[in-house]
Amino acid sequence: MTAEDPVKEIENFLAFLRLEKGLATLTIESYGRELRKFFEYLEREKIDCLRVNQAEIYEYLGREARRGLAANSQAHALSVLRGFFAFLAAESLRPDDPLVTATFPRSWKKLPRFLTITEVELILAAPDPGKVAGLRDRALLEMLYATGMRISEAVNLTLERLHLEERFVRVLGKGDKERLVPFGGSAASCLSCYLDGARLFLLGRRSDQGVLFLNRSGRGLTRQGAWKIIRGYGLRAGLANKLTPHVLRHSFATHLVEKGADLRSVQLMLGHASISTTEIYTHVAREKMREIYDRFHPRAGN
Repeated sequence: MTAEDPVKEIENFLAFLRLEKGLATLTIESYGRELRKFFEYLEREKIDCLRVNQAEIYEYLGREARRGLAANSQAHALSVLRGFFAFLAAESLRPDDPLVTATFPRSWKKLPRFLTITEVELILAAPDPGKVAGLRDRALLEMLYATGMRISEAVNLTLERLHLEERFVRVLGKGDKERLVPFGGSAASCLSCYLDGARLFLLGRRSDQGVLFLNRSGRGLTRQGAWKIIRGYGLRAGLANKLTPHVLRHSFATHLVEKGADLRSVQLMLGHASISTTEIYTHVAREKMREIYDRFHPRAGN
């Protein structure tokens, strides 16, 4: 097989399936579609079909999964490719079978949902700064996006862990592990507005327990209460099915990686125990780059 004749070898394989395996016409057609899609990917990525290895094939399958391919379709794609490469090896068209030891991974993670920067700006502008609750909500939303905190970490944040002048927060994460996360001027300004009056109003005459974000009764916001607040602003901004606290966390990480942040720094800010958990955001950035290229490069379609 040469790099110039994948179509010929696909047709030979499909003929083998029809004549020797006796597969149904619709099944053979689905095999053909799957193989043509795979070879289009190889061509885009400039991967030699004679040298493609198991890791590169898994990268292709994982990419399809992250774009929403269902688990049964993932299994079908791997089955098709296993059959094809076994055929090439048996016909001496390749010196080896890259999928001879392949097993179907339990899951290829889908890309996390995240907001565009424009959508984030819509959400952050939604709270009414003329209301006490609006000042609190804007400060909460700004901090979630500025730091990537989990919602449980945000509602448990105390005043002593907030360093407003230095613009960093000491976040107590899973397993009581503490991490330092910086935040920017926008979040700092919103926090100042909230702390200078709105929080005191919410606290009223209650004893101050030092929790940063308070509800209307002067007690600390619950996780469920904060979740309802965030969902409410999603409705107002027309993002009802997109906005959750975790989407803000994913948006924080995605936008950092898109702007060139290194994975180790993002890992530390998110509080991930393993860098492998953070690596999903490299796929987000890669997909974004492909989308931008295909949309704007004058010869992307050639």
